[in-house]
Amino acid sequence: MPPSDLAPSAPWIDRPDALAEWLTPIGPGTVVGLDTEFMRRNTFYPQLALLQLAHDGRYALIDPLAFPLGDALSRTLGAPPVVTVMHSAGEDLEALSRYLPEGPHTLFDTQIAAAYVGMGLGISYRALVAELVGDELDKGETRSDWLQRPLTESQKRYAALDVVHLHPVHAILTDRLAERGRTEWHAEDCARMKRRASQRDGDPQPQRGFKPAAEWRPERQALLRRVLRWRDATARALDKPRSWLLEDAHALDLVDKPAATLAALEERTRGTRALRSQQRDELFAVLQAPVSPDEIAATAPVIGHPFGDAKRAINEMRTVVDELATQLDLPAGLLCSRRSLEEYVMSAGTWPEALEGWRKGVLHERLAALLPE
Repeated sequence: MPPSDLAPSAPWIDRPDALAEWLTPIGPGTVVGLDTEFMRRNTFYPQLALLQLAHDGRYALIDPLAFPLGDALSRTLGAPPVVTVMHSAGEDLEALSRYLPEGPHTLFDTQIAAAYVGMGLGISYRALVAELVGDELDKGETRSDWLQRPLTESQKRYAALDVVHLHPVHAILTDRLAERGRTEWHAEDCARMKRRASQRDGDPQPQRGFKPAAEWRPERQALLRRVLRWRDATARALDKPRSWLLEDAHALDLVDKPAATLAALEERTRGTRALRSQQRDELFAVLQAPVSPDEIAATAPVIGHPFGDAKRAINEMRTVVDELATQLDLPAGLLCSRRSLEEYVMSAGTWPEALEGWRKGVLHERLAALLPE
């Protein structure tokens, strides 16, 4: 099918009074479509470059570079029971975190909804619109520079079209979720996405992603956690990528073989772009401070690669998940990821947070019976 020739009228809003006026009709029970364009240019946080809104046949392109958005979005989209419709909202919520710190009051993620109604995991917005609405979206501006000003007419049209179809897509998916009895399950996953996006301190257990440290002693794993949390907090404060402070390989190496002196640390981290004298001094202190029993107790063990009985149990659980997914007519990856199974088995039966809620009711009894003795 040809690209959409729909060219919605979407005013360019670059003043706070114009934004307030556009938001005024949004009230209780309202459904609002939302999308963003953002860039990651040598920063920790995504740089919000454009905000697109749709409400009751009205559309707007909001320029966050022209004026401070303040709390206008949180006062409107954060108010109950406004429903905000987004597609694959995770990164958009991160880009909006300054203005929607707790996320929208009620999030409806169309990508998650599509998975629950039999359209597969990770469907693109373009494919979703083509399937449900019959319109082909032009993706020619996907790699545009959204921080440039002025935006081209092509960019503006592309951005507006990204929210034009959110309302009909939402209506169709809402009906299909209800038909399948999946409305509450979908809402639960959207709420979980909101919670993840609103975490201000990052992952509290970042060491879990470093499998090479699985065989380390508990105190060494606790030190790795401390270093990674320092890296995350410092990167946030400086608004610089984590890797500009410390590459993953550097972090592992420095914890495994700590630098004996500040000079040695400087030599081993030479060329790191954001690790200036102050940050290097802080890192040295972080590395040198003794690990306390409380830190060790607070550190979740790093999960390594499964083998032997653990690997067999995970494979058996995977078979059960596949069978249950078929019975429920859900993608197996939506029901339970292999990573969650590994976490469950390798942590000696600690139930993963990702499998709480409705998944626990479906899975727990069947999977618990397969844990290794």
